[in-house]
Amino acid sequence: MDLASSRETAFCIEQFRDYLALEAGNSSNTVENYVRDIRRLVTRAAAQGARCPDEVTAALLREFIYDLKDLGLSPATIRRQISAVRTYYRFLVGEGRVTRDPSERVESPRQWRRLPSVLTVAEVERLLAAPNTDEPLAIRDRALLELAYATGARVSELVALRLSDILYEDGLARVFGKGSKQRLVPAGRRALGAVALYAREIRPRFDKGKGRGILFLNARGTPLSRVGAWTIIKRAARQAGLTKHVTPHTLRHTFATHLLEGGADLRAVQEMLGHADLATTQLYTHVDRDYLRTVHKSYHPRP
Repeated sequence: MDLASSRETAFCIEQFRDYLALEAGNSSNTVENYVRDIRRLVTRAAAQGARCPDEVTAALLREFIYDLKDLGLSPATIRRQISAVRTYYRFLVGEGRVTRDPSERVESPRQWRRLPSVLTVAEVERLLAAPNTDEPLAIRDRALLELAYATGARVSELVALRLSDILYEDGLARVFGKGSKQRLVPAGRRALGAVALYAREIRPRFDKGKGRGILFLNARGTPLSRVGAWTIIKRAARQAGLTKHVTPHTLRHTFATHLLEGGADLRAVQEMLGHADLATTQLYTHVDRDYLRTVHKSYHPRP
């Protein structure tokens, strides 16, 4: 029995499929979706060292669900994934195959108000320096990381950037956000330099006519996917030895927080992030208590 088959056996995938189809009476479409969702969870759990359903913790489940959000999956898709996980564990508990249900405390997307980790400036420097730029693809990785931190763009916006969207002379990136709404975001000299090096020296090696003018390509010469960008950032965090949970959204949040801590106007940050509602920006750009205490002490008439 190969590794994949033994894993399916350990996690009772076929028994779950039979339960969905025969006992719960679900449609074939629901059965396939739920089984696919649980296989996705099993792959992640196994990578974290879980050998059976009983070894999947609530913390692992929460991280898994939040990673789906960072990949840009819709709330509806994530709600279905959560429903699949809860159904799966109800089945396992009912069959006596697990002793506890780690899905009980998993939040649905509408409840999410969690703020991602913020990196310090020193941690960002380590992250940006992590790719070994002796390798061609690592030069692409450095460019993507630099641009992500320089602009605070969403991962879906980064992978959609075209070569023509980098306005080197103006020091700007043209970003298309939700609803194809365009915004111009300043990009620093270092980020533009890293992107220029990649676009001039590396990208042409990979573009075999399938790049469609997209800036970031994968090794096959096709546009980099959201999952691909997410993988690059996770790998760089691991190479940098960062212990925090780092995702594309971590860089976006860090971008906004560092700007605010440096004295940037909240509405300017709102514009750069592409938020329609200032309240959303206030959520993303929370500042740590030490910084707030410093500001109060410096500027309040009665410190």
